[in-house]
Amino acid sequence: MNVLITGAGGQLGVALQSSAPAGVAVIAPGHGQLDITDPGAVARLLERHHPDLIVNAAAYTAVDRAEQDEAAARRVNADGAEIIAAAAQRAGARLIHVSTDFVFDGTSSTPYAPEAQTNPVNVYGRTKRAGEERVLASLPERALVLRTAWVYAARGRNFLTTMLRLMTEKKAVDVVADQVGTPTSSRSLAEVIWRIAERPDVRGIQHWTDAGVASWYDFAMAIAEDAGQIGLIPTSVTVRPIRTCDYPSRTSRPSYSVLDKTALYAALGIAPVHWRVRLRAVLRELANA
Repeated sequence: MNVLITGAGGQLGVALQSSAPAGVAVIAPGHGQLDITDPGAVARLLERHHPDLIVNAAAYTAVDRAEQDEAAARRVNADGAEIIAAAAQRAGARLIHVSTDFVFDGTSSTPYAPEAQTNPVNVYGRTKRAGEERVLASLPERALVLRTAWVYAARGRNFLTTMLRLMTEKKAVDVVADQVGTPTSSRSLAEVIWRIAERPDVRGIQHWTDAGVASWYDFAMAIAEDAGQIGLIPTSVTVRPIRTCDYPSRTSRPSYSVLDKTALYAALGIAPVHWRVRLRAVLRELANA
């Protein structure tokens, strides 16, 4: 199987490359080698490599910056997604398009099912939702929109690496305690994508995160406890809970964005792994590096 990974230099792209199963030929161009907003470049790449599957992990994910530059976010998250889907349609390829919990407004008190009504509250969420719609319209029989949330990895810019840096530099950190979701290891997400790659019958919209629920404060507390135990940070750091209204950001974010993964768990026949277990594995990877 030939698999093209867009956004190959991002945390999910890296995890997909490192966990690719035997027998899979991975094509993984970086942003400098493939601009997904350039239809000609996308078409030429597909003509050269003839992928059976495309995993679109490329996205404009700077949530705050998107509020000031909606055009840039839309070019990647909506226009780029449509270009990839249209190229996949012409090439006869399947597409797994990675999306986000931010397509929801956060007013629910129970996990969002894949078919739940969307209502994004910021530019990032709106452009990602537009991308979902365009992908499914362009490639209705061979596309899967896979929503996920709170993705982190041992490297790159994400909540985990930011917290580890701040907890090394400061004696105390303030973290929002009234936004709730599920932390998700990029490795975990990559592994489930490879499982989906073997199942062409899985399509439409599905959800995946690790199991469990946490606030950003809960996530930070777990990082402090587990990283402190293995010597990655000082054990004396204090994590202080704050409200969203006390955090200096003009961008609205969903206060509750837990995703219901029941359908995908059943389709793939896999048992969920709690986010805290996944976090410890990533921290051990960092400690051994």
